[in-house]
Amino acid sequence: MSLISDISVSVDGFVAGPDADLDDPLGRGGEQLHEWIFGLASWRDPHGLEGGETTPDDDIVREGRSRTGAVIMGRRMYSGGSGPWEQDSNAEGWWGEEPPFATNVYVLTHHAREPKPMPGGNAFVFVTDGIESALEQARSAAGERDVLVAGGAGAAQQYLAADLLDELQLHVAPVRLGDGVRLFAPGAPAGSLEIDRVVASPAVTHLRYRVVR
Repeated sequence: MSLISDISVSVDGFVAGPDADLDDPLGRGGEQLHEWIFGLASWRDPHGLEGGETTPDDDIVREGRSRTGAVIMGRRMYSGGSGPWEQDSNAEGWWGEEPPFATNVYVLTHHAREPKPMPGGNAFVFVTDGIESALEQARSAAGERDVLVAGGAGAAQQYLAADLLDELQLHVAPVRLGDGVRLFAPGAPAGSLEIDRVVASPAVTHLRYRVVR
């Protein structure tokens, strides 16, 4: 069982563009980072859409979904908000009544809230006592499968800094954002990675690393 961060990034190291808000949660230009995935069958199916491409990119996304037994994400990835939930205009999250998750999702937050059930019997679980508690709960739910840190950058940075991450998969989109949210913030702890896999397509380059301890 591994803890994996899996995230799309620009060639200049940004995972979101500048000036993100509720109308443009990925920031200016940030949606370009994910254009490679929108047409894939493995992305369209859990979002309730038919059809889609079955390419090597699709194989990688499908493999990741099959490995994942639980998901961890930051509060901003869940809703884009902060502070007390009653003041969050997007408190129910981005995904409507049928979110595209087949597992429990553990949301890192400073503000307590009861779990929010999903149609498949899983739930969004809101964790207020830190990243290690979220990981412990996620591992318990995942069984023999892996735990995915879905994002955003802050959540991935926290698990890297705590030396808890086992694997880092970057989907490098052929765009330069020039500004925005960096995956690796200045002053982040140093460490070594070992290349595990490189898969390139016309739309994106997939880089998978193992964290060396």
